[in-house]
Amino acid sequence: MVDTVEHAARTPETTQPWAELGLKPDEYERIRDILGRRPSSAELAMYSVMWSEHCSYKSSKVHLRRFGELPPETPIGKLLAGIGENAGVLDIGQGYAVTFKIESHNHPSFVEPYQGAATGVGGIVRDILAMGARPIGVMDPLRFGPLDAPDTARVMPGIVAGVGGYGNCLGLPNVGGEVVFDATYAGNPLVNALCVGVLRHEDLHLAKASGLGNQVILYGAATGGDGIGGVSVLASETFDADGPAKRPSVQVGDPFMEKLLIECTLELFAAKVVAGIQDLGGAGLSCATSELASAGDGGMHVDLDLVPLRDPTLSPEEILMSESQERMMAVVEPRHVVEFLAICEKWDVQATVIGEVTDGDHLIIDWHGETVVDVPPRSVAHDGPVYSRPYARPDWQDVVQADGVDALARPATGDDLAETLLRLVGSPNLCDKSWVTDQYDRYVRGNSVLAQPEDAGLLRIDEQTGLGVSLATDCNGRFAFLDPYVGAQLALAESYRNVATSGARPVAITDCLNFGSPEDPAVMWQFTEAIAGLVDGCKALGTPVTGGNVSFYNQTGSVAILPTPVVGVLGVIDDVAKRTPIGFSAEGDVVVQLGETRDELAGSVWADVVHGHLGGRPPVVDLDHEQRLAEVLIAAAHRSLLSSAHDLADGGLAQAIVESSLRKGFGAEIALPEDADPFVALFSESAGRVLVSLPEESLADLEALAGEHGVALTRLGRVAGTEDPTIGVAGQFSLSLADLRATWRAPIREALGI
Repeated sequence: MVDTVEHAARTPETTQPWAELGLKPDEYERIRDILGRRPSSAELAMYSVMWSEHCSYKSSKVHLRRFGELPPETPIGKLLAGIGENAGVLDIGQGYAVTFKIESHNHPSFVEPYQGAATGVGGIVRDILAMGARPIGVMDPLRFGPLDAPDTARVMPGIVAGVGGYGNCLGLPNVGGEVVFDATYAGNPLVNALCVGVLRHEDLHLAKASGLGNQVILYGAATGGDGIGGVSVLASETFDADGPAKRPSVQVGDPFMEKLLIECTLELFAAKVVAGIQDLGGAGLSCATSELASAGDGGMHVDLDLVPLRDPTLSPEEILMSESQERMMAVVEPRHVVEFLAICEKWDVQATVIGEVTDGDHLIIDWHGETVVDVPPRSVAHDGPVYSRPYARPDWQDVVQADGVDALARPATGDDLAETLLRLVGSPNLCDKSWVTDQYDRYVRGNSVLAQPEDAGLLRIDEQTGLGVSLATDCNGRFAFLDPYVGAQLALAESYRNVATSGARPVAITDCLNFGSPEDPAVMWQFTEAIAGLVDGCKALGTPVTGGNVSFYNQTGSVAILPTPVVGVLGVIDDVAKRTPIGFSAEGDVVVQLGETRDELAGSVWADVVHGHLGGRPPVVDLDHEQRLAEVLIAAAHRSLLSSAHDLADGGLAQAIVESSLRKGFGAEIALPEDADPFVALFSESAGRVLVSLPEESLADLEALAGEHGVALTRLGRVAGTEDPTIGVAGQFSLSLADLRATWRAPIREALGI
C-alpha cells in the first residue's frame, strides 16, 4: 500500500524510519510541525535527503553567511550570479561571462572509486551547464592516504581513471589540480572537482519555476536505482575504521549521455525555449522539484507516473531519492513545449512533461492517482535545520604550535643538502605526478594554453582577441592544521599567486571546504577559523567568493582529515599569447627570485619527509605583498619580459629550480646570497615568492617593476644548457638532472608496480 498524504494524516502514530534516513529526533518533530501531521513516506524521503548535511549545509550556514560581507564586484567587473545559484557567474569583458565552481565527491569515491569520481565530474559539469554556459574545462584536486598504503592502491587508480574517463569522453580538457598524500586521508580520500564554462551575458539562466501553467520537463537519462541516497546520505556520515557505516549505492555515470545532454541543452538555450532550469545531482528529483518551486513565484504539481524509469519496480520514495546521473529539469512555457521536445528528439535525449507550475504555494506530487507529497517547497529546499554547533579551540592546538622545528637536525654540508634535495624530490608529494595527469586529455577542444604541470591552467575564450581565463587550486592541509586561519589564507594566497604567475589577473574564488565531523567542537573551530581567514583574505585581495561546497564528516573513526580548505582562483588575461610558463627555456637567461625568504620550515615537506614532524607555526602570509607581487608578474607578462615564472611553495626554492629545469631539460647554475643560510634559502617554504628566468637585457625592466611595487628581487644565477645538464649550487653541490629526473619519476610508478 502506498503511503499517501491522506493516509499519513489518518495514521499519526505510524512508526517511521526517520533515524535510519539520517534525521535527528528534533528534525523529525519539526517536519511534523511544518506539515501539521506525520509526513508520508515519500515526504520523509524528500526531507531526509534535502536536510542532509551535504544538501542543506545545516552545520555551516551560519558561518558561510560571512561570505556575504564581500562586495559583489571583481577587480574587472561585476558578479552576474553568486552564492545560492548552481555556480557563480562573472563578467570578464567583451560581452563574455565565465562561470566556475568546485564541489566534492569524497565519500562515494571511497565506496566505489571509479564511479564516485566520474559522477563527481559529471555533476559539476551539469552545474555549469545549468547556468547557460558551455563547459570548457575541468580540474581535480585529489588527496589520498600514504602512497604505500594498501587502500591507496585500491582507490587511487579507480579515482584517477574515473576523473579521466568521464572528462575525456565529454571532450573537456583537464588543465590543473593537485595530488596530495597524507596519512589522515587514508580511508577518506578527497575528490574535489572544478568546472569552468563560458557564456555571453544574455545567455545566463537561473534555477526557478515561475509562470502559471508553465510545463515541467524532465530530460536526459531515465531514473534508476543507482545512487539512492548516494551522495546526500554518504556525505553526511562519518566512516568507521572498517568502512562506511552506510553504503547506499553510488551513482553510475554515462559520459556519452552527458555529452548529448550538454549539446541538447545548449541548443535549447539558443532556441530560447527555457524559462528555468536545474540539474539533478545530489537528492535527485527531491532537489530539482523543491528548489525550482521554492525559487519561483508559485507552486508545482508533478506526476511521478510520468517519470521514465530504468527499473519499473521503484517506489515513489526511491524515485524521489534516486541520484541517477545525466538528468536535467526545465521549466518551459506551453508555447515552446513542442519545439523543446523536438530539439531533445534531435539529440536522442529522452524528454517528458511530468508536471506544471501552479498558482498555489505547495509542491504536490502524485503517484498512481493519489497524492504522496504535499509540502511547502521552501521548507524542503531552503528552510531546513540551521545549527550553531559548539566550537572551541582545542587544548592540543597550543601543544602543536609550541612544537616547532628548531630542535630538528638540519643538513650542515653541501653533500647533506644534495642528499636532502634528492630525498625530497623523490617523496610522494613532490614527485612526478604524470602517471595521473597523462590519463587526462589536457588539450582537447584546442583552447588549452597552459595545463599540468604548470602553476595554473589557462584556457582561451576568444580566438580573435586572445581573451582567456586562468585557474588554479591550492591548499596545504599541514599549514591549515597548524593554524586554520592562516592556513586558509595561505591556500588563497598560493592559488592567487599561481594565477598571477601565469600572467593573468586574479578576480574571484570558489572554495571546497573539506573537514572532519561538525559534531566535534575542535573541527568546527578549524572550520570557523578557515572561513574567517578566507573572508578577511578576500576582502584584502578584492576577490569575491562566487560559490563552492562544504564537505563534512571526512574522518575515519575518530581520526579527522587535516583541515583542507581548497581554494580555486580564476584570473583573466587579455591575450593568452602573453602567458608565462614555468620551465626554463633559454640557455643564458638570468634566474631571479621575487620575494623574501625567511626561516619558515614548520609544516614543510622537509619537516614531514625527513623528520616525520608536524608542529610549530605556518609561514607568515602578507596579502598586501601578494597583491604587489601579482602586479609585477602581470605587468612583466604583458611586456613579455619573462621566459618563465614558477611559484615557490612545497619544497621551497630547491624544488622550484628542479621543476623549472625538468620541464624542458635545461640545467641551472645558482649562487645563493653570501649572507644566506643555504639550507633555509633552499628549503624554506615562505610565502609570496616566485622564481623567474628572463633574458639579461630584460633584467633592468624587471628590477624597475619590482622596485616600483616594493618587491624584493634577488639575482640567483643563470639557466644552463641541455647537454648533460646539472643543477649546481655554488660552493654546495652539483646534481645531474638525469639523476634528479629518475628519482623524481620513480615513487608513484614503484608504489603501483608499473
